[in-house]
Amino acid sequence: MPNSILSIPCVTLQGEQKTLADFPAKAYLVVNTASKCGFTPQYLGLENLWQSYRERGLVVLGFPCNQFGGQEPGNSQEIADFCRVNYGVSFPLFSKIDVNGANTHPLFVELKRRAPGLLGSQRIKWNFTKFLFSADGQHIKRFSPTISPESLREHIDALLP
Repeated sequence: MPNSILSIPCVTLQGEQKTLADFPAKAYLVVNTASKCGFTPQYLGLENLWQSYRERGLVVLGFPCNQFGGQEPGNSQEIADFCRVNYGVSFPLFSKIDVNGANTHPLFVELKRRAPGLLGSQRIKWNFTKFLFSADGQHIKRFSPTISPESLREHIDALLP
């Protein structure tokens, strides 16, 4: 993962082209998100992690995805408004992407390759799959949607000084 993952182009909800390197950090938490999912309340936990750890070097990055039951039907403005109004989200959010299939975003191609799921599967099974990794590329962990953001604190503490 050294730097290659940090240089993959992504587009923010505001339409700006960025890379993860534009968000200097000691650790990154990348999550595929959705506004109409049973796990949507995890936005609050993700925001809490962002508020608790950003001074120590954690960046939380949300990537909306509509591939699971059409649970992210909105456009960029609707997604931004929903997240801000309902969950106070202030961490960076990106434009809607695919995390599986022929149009999988390159960031998720790389994340899934480096941290396959159960039994080596590279397929993401649902929204709110989480990838936590260090900026130096020495550590990467994948967490299922059923793992709450709050339960990642021990893993985050291990990556941050």
